[in-house]
Amino acid sequence: MKYTIDTGLIPGTVLTRKDFGGISGKEFLDKVFFFSNGLMLSQIREIAGVDGSTLQNWVKRGWLGNTVNKKYSKEQLARILIINMMKSSMMLEKIDFILHYINGKIEDSGDDIISESDLYGYICDIYDIYTREGYGEDTQLKKVISDLTAEKYTEPFEGAKERLDRALEIIIVAYFASIVSGRANALFYELEK
Repeated sequence: MKYTIDTGLIPGTVLTRKDFGGISGKEFLDKVFFFSNGLMLSQIREIAGVDGSTLQNWVKRGWLGNTVNKKYSKEQLARILIINMMKSSMMLEKIDFILHYINGKIEDSGDDIISESDLYGYICDIYDIYTREGYGEDTQLKKVISDLTAEKYTEPFEGAKERLDRALEIIIVAYFASIVSGRANALFYELEK
């Protein structure tokens, strides 16, 4: 059975692609930060649809890093959107593990294999390719991921691409699971009415 997973939203946000001219991923982040070097908590809430106490909890747990002058950076927004994409289908501790698996310690960019904004961009690119082509097999997803990273990604050390590919697969599958779960819940709520 093939089931559409295109939500019409910019992944990890509550914003429609249509309202932003069809853009997604890195383009979206660049557009949001074109005139600003940081976003306030209220702006992050409007973009991600995540309440302020949840975001502050993520900061306290060390999942986002500290804000500068109470403003969130492009990298922090990317990380928030990635977490937001997976949080309804995966435990937060597992999400944290995956993000550490990719980029090590949040306060040390020297151990990163990819910036958070580039990671978010890759996730959105893979999601777009996968939904546009109507793929439905695991092997197709792995090929889309491998092809994209082979084309765009430069390894900072040997084995980084393989590590990134494995993490991207988990993130994309978790996002798909979140979408399908959300649809199932919406159908259930309609049934209850």
